[in-house]
Amino acid sequence: METLDKFDVAILHELQSDARLTNTELAQRVGLSAAPCWRRVRALEEAGYIRGYRAEIDRHRIGLGVLAFVRLDADRNTGEPLRAMEEAIRKIPEIVSCHYISGAGTFELQVVSRDLESFSEFARKVLINLPNVKDLHTSFSLGEVKASISLPLGHLKPGVKPGSLKGPS
Repeated sequence: METLDKFDVAILHELQSDARLTNTELAQRVGLSAAPCWRRVRALEEAGYIRGYRAEIDRHRIGLGVLAFVRLDADRNTGEPLRAMEEAIRKIPEIVSCHYISGAGTFELQVVSRDLESFSEFARKVLINLPNVKDLHTSFSLGEVKASISLPLGHLKPGVKPGSLKGPS
């Protein structure tokens, strides 16, 4: 599956809005019958456009009131020390997101915690002791303006290979 058509884009849009739709409901919303809709969803999954389905949990309701943005500076930005740092980060559930960043720092982490005291303990016992950490800088979320796991799809043009600027040959 190299190109997406209008039905594929519509399926992605609807599933981002509500992944709990039945295949019948999804087919009705995108204008297909059930069997072709099901085949398209499977093809989108197999091609890697749909990576999974999950529940979005309200972190405040489960007692994780603090969201911290932590910039980690690596002592060495190459080779085995960096790979060891990456592997250690992947294993820590409190780190819900990690990105390589440009500019100052090596990684930008999003870390959740119960409160400031538990975050402070986590930073002193876990984060600063990660392999290859040179320094860390923390900012705290004071309130959420927007948090979305849905990606914009308006740039996807039917018949155009995603990531391409040209249409089909």
